[in-house]
Amino acid sequence: MYQVTRLPNELTVATAEMPHMASVSIGLWVAVGGRYEPVELNGASHFIEHMLFKGTRRRSAKAISQAVEGIGGYLNAFTTEENTCFYSRARHDRLEELLEVLMDMFLNSVFDPIEIAKEREVIKEELAMYLDHPHHYVHELLNQTLWPGHALGRSLTGSERTLDGLGRRELLRFRRQHYVSGGVLLAAAGRLRHKQVVRAVRRYAGRVWSGKRSDCAPFTGRQDGPRVKVGPKDTAQMQIALGVRACSRHDPRRYALRLLNAVLGENMSSRLFQVLREDHGLTYSIQSNLSFFEDVGSLTISAGLDTDQLRQVLKLMMRELRRCHDRTIGPAELRRGRDYLIGQLDLGLESTESQMTWIAEQFLAYGTVHRPAQAKRRLAQVTAEQVRAVAREIFVPHSMNLAVVSPLKSARGLADLLVP
Repeated sequence: MYQVTRLPNELTVATAEMPHMASVSIGLWVAVGGRYEPVELNGASHFIEHMLFKGTRRRSAKAISQAVEGIGGYLNAFTTEENTCFYSRARHDRLEELLEVLMDMFLNSVFDPIEIAKEREVIKEELAMYLDHPHHYVHELLNQTLWPGHALGRSLTGSERTLDGLGRRELLRFRRQHYVSGGVLLAAAGRLRHKQVVRAVRRYAGRVWSGKRSDCAPFTGRQDGPRVKVGPKDTAQMQIALGVRACSRHDPRRYALRLLNAVLGENMSSRLFQVLREDHGLTYSIQSNLSFFEDVGSLTISAGLDTDQLRQVLKLMMRELRRCHDRTIGPAELRRGRDYLIGQLDLGLESTESQMTWIAEQFLAYGTVHRPAQAKRRLAQVTAEQVRAVAREIFVPHSMNLAVVSPLKSARGLADLLVP
């Protein structure tokens, strides 16, 4: 199902043939994101993502949208800590048209100074929008607390100060450094043939700058006690995010960690949801999530609640972390968690876009495309003892990080509650 071809200049093509589908999804991925940026260039990856939509030598911004939407397609992009992706989807017989638009954006964007100035203000509005949403702002604060002094702790959008310092020269220099053949992947999935996609990509490959994939600075910080960061904001509902550092995406313990997360807070049948919402009625929403990077990872728990319920909520959260730390989960709960993860994996790979994302993320993370069956097999092998072992490693008092967005002005006394 999955095929990979590395062209002579190291640009890579990876595909998933899905002959039963009517569509194709194409993603042009660059192995660079927020954690590759020095502090003075914070926000550069995201800024460049925006600028590739603002016009090429042949097309205006409007013409780029019309070229894809005019054939019934969809075009978008996103930036993460480690990758930037430009992607589109349309009917399968439009594949080469989609590819031509993406490559025109990638190779021929003009970075007009007037458009840069306008887009800088647009991104500042985007930044303000995020900061106005407490559920987003709290995670910005948590990242600062989890990864202090490192690019992982900075906003992907940048700050007003760094955005003002990003001009045409800075953006083009950053792009020339990182948008090189060794760090570029063209991923496609749907009703296509691998050879067809490779042949189409070859026509553009020689125009991509040659170079090796960029490296990023590892996180080397240590934590010797709980940390709390408060973002005072006049809100009707308090938002909290609790986070601990965890293993990287290369660590075999990540499968046990995924089971732990499923049992703890990933869905409505999880422990945290059942205890805090169903049993005590203290929160409308609560969930836990995992993030895996090249060298580190994190597990985070987020919730919205009334301000006067904070101490009770934290005590109950710590109680559930302590349960995971002290007791091995039972066979039935382990089975439900495993079946949930395997079922979600299958459901999440039904579309051409999700398959395109799977093969790209797999290749950029591991240098190969692992089949979903391999992940399911590894999940099936996880034992209850392994789940408890990873809980005992990460749920310790000195590892706790808490971010709070609320009318509270002080974090006094909150660190004392972070004892699982």
